[in-house]
Amino acid sequence: MALTDLHELLRTLRVWSPETTELRPFDPDTAPPTPLSLFTSWFAEAVDAGQPEPHTMSLATTDEDGDPDVRIVVMHGADAEGWSFGTHSTSRKGRALSARPYAALVFYWPVLGRQVRVRGPVSSAPSHDSQADLQARSTGALAAALTGRQSEDLASLEELRNASEAAWDRARQNPTEPSPTWTLYRVRPETVEFFQGDSERRHVRLEYRKTGWGWQRQLLWP
Repeated sequence: MALTDLHELLRTLRVWSPETTELRPFDPDTAPPTPLSLFTSWFAEAVDAGQPEPHTMSLATTDEDGDPDVRIVVMHGADAEGWSFGTHSTSRKGRALSARPYAALVFYWPVLGRQVRVRGPVSSAPSHDSQADLQARSTGALAAALTGRQSEDLASLEELRNASEAAWDRARQNPTEPSPTWTLYRVRPETVEFFQGDSERRHVRLEYRKTGWGWQRQLLWP
């Protein structure tokens, strides 16, 4: 595709088309005192509205040199301990989190014109919690974890296929087999922002800020 074709294609696209998006009113004065309560409500509404894969989120990290990186991961849970996800400690993001244990998350639910942004320090769960998290997932998730070597250079797709097939056999034969480098990480929020899109571009942004005595709420300009 030529560059001019790309630009022409971009001009045909809309954000939050009325045919696919319902921009609901959001009154920040009615928001609960803690961000987890509002996130739980918004997440349930995204599921009910038919948002595909609402549990996926962007994870942004910086490595030891301060270079940023971002990728899509799956949320494994959200509770008083923070927002959690899993990966190998030896992966690129695992190494980045070891060097700089701070991250940002973004959930985007276009069917409702909503975003949720989370920022804060990252901690790793104890090994037994990490392995329990892995074993609670699907056979495919265990097979992928047992395949290992995430982010390393790959010589060929045949090498991947052979390693994956062996890992699938191990996962089926032993559903509780551990993957030593698999780690459950938690982002402990310092700020959580809720963004509700508006058709007149008067988007509502409510940010929760962690303080020494609880959560403070603050509106932001769109």
